[in-house]
Amino acid sequence: MALIQFVEPDKADGQAKEIYDTMQQLAGVIPAPLQLASASPRVLDTFWQSIQYYSSHSNLGFALLSTIRYLVAQQYDYLFCTGFNKNLLKMQGLSDEDIARMEADPLQAPLEEKDQAMVAFVMKAVRTPDTVEKADMDRLHELGWADSDILDALVHATNMIGASILMKTFKMDQAC
Repeated sequence: MALIQFVEPDKADGQAKEIYDTMQQLAGVIPAPLQLASASPRVLDTFWQSIQYYSSHSNLGFALLSTIRYLVAQQYDYLFCTGFNKNLLKMQGLSDEDIARMEADPLQAPLEEKDQAMVAFVMKAVRTPDTVEKADMDRLHELGWADSDILDALVHATNMIGASILMKTFKMDQAC
């Protein structure tokens, strides 16, 4: 049982109901972090805006973002979203072996070189942020990434870390 009161899907009304209904239609599930965010209407709105922003991002594709979410969830033992994102990766055609390889080395993610480099950068940044150097940025720029894309990808990753902390703190035991 959660330590904080949130709006459960069957009791939702107003903005929470609209968001839940849309999420149910889009993903077939209302992720637990989104439900937790409903404890504060402003936080729920912020989470929802983030989901909308990333789902229509012009440069960060679904495969790249799913890979980032999975690897960050794995890194931070964020069980709530590890399984969900692993299933998304499998729906994209990845095998358990593909996933195990990219867990060991983000450059083994079955993505284009440009996206692999972004995944490797994001994982380096979340694991050891003090080790990021200008050369890392130069490499991403050489591959065509803009600073806004680099920031967006890393914010997406750090949002996963923040959601993990919230879920663990408030004892949300539901899967995303």
